[in-house]
Amino acid sequence: MTTLSGKTALVTGSTSGIGLGIALSLAKAGANLILNGFGDASKVIAEVAQYGGKVGHHPADVSDPAQIADMIAYVEREFGGVDILVNNAGIQHVAPVDEFPVERWDSIIAINLSSVFHSTRLSLPGMRAKGWGRVINIASVHGLVGSTGKAAYVAAKHGVIGLTKVVALETATSNVTCNAICPGWVLTPLVQKQIDDRAATGIDPQQAQHDLLAEKQPSLEFVTPPQLGELVLFLCSEAGSQVRGAAWNVDGGWLAQ
Repeated sequence: MTTLSGKTALVTGSTSGIGLGIALSLAKAGANLILNGFGDASKVIAEVAQYGGKVGHHPADVSDPAQIADMIAYVEREFGGVDILVNNAGIQHVAPVDEFPVERWDSIIAINLSSVFHSTRLSLPGMRAKGWGRVINIASVHGLVGSTGKAAYVAAKHGVIGLTKVVALETATSNVTCNAICPGWVLTPLVQKQIDDRAATGIDPQQAQHDLLAEKQPSLEFVTPPQLGELVLFLCSEAGSQVRGAAWNVDGGWLAQ
């Protein structure tokens, strides 16, 4: 098992869903954790803290570069800097391009793409100084293929993969690596909303879930946050040290079609 004792991980958007699953995997491996998300995080902090590491929380709105800078400064002040950065925060909106609200486009690009740039640029100097670091970007299968109605999300996630490759090249001769994980359908609140929207048309909820999976994911099973957390641990391990600039799809066969 990968041991991350003494390492500090910052996971954005980690008070629920994929981010929380990844944070728990990192905590189980011994890392200190900084959680990020809105609202009262006390229950989530307690859940992560049970594994013995130091746990903090910063409520930064990652659409705001100044708040990201404040979060990184907090990690440096209270934890000695970021060793493992997991850029996970994301939002979604579904509409045709010619009907897509401009403000929704701007917010999705800010949270899903620009925040990855800002948190990475601010974390890299500390990683270089320490001589070790991991930047892991939670992209999406939609960083590799498109789907109708998701212009901003697809554009942002494609951008994340491009940024991942550049950071990987710029850190290639160091002990800092940068990679992207590209999940297919994970049963997060974002995906549950799509199921609920289908069910609202009169379809049985179980059938709505099956239909959503059947359209894209041949396994007919959701990817789980713990599975993604285990992949993060691999990328943090010595075995993953020469995985650089990868866009690793975990998608139940979506891209095999």
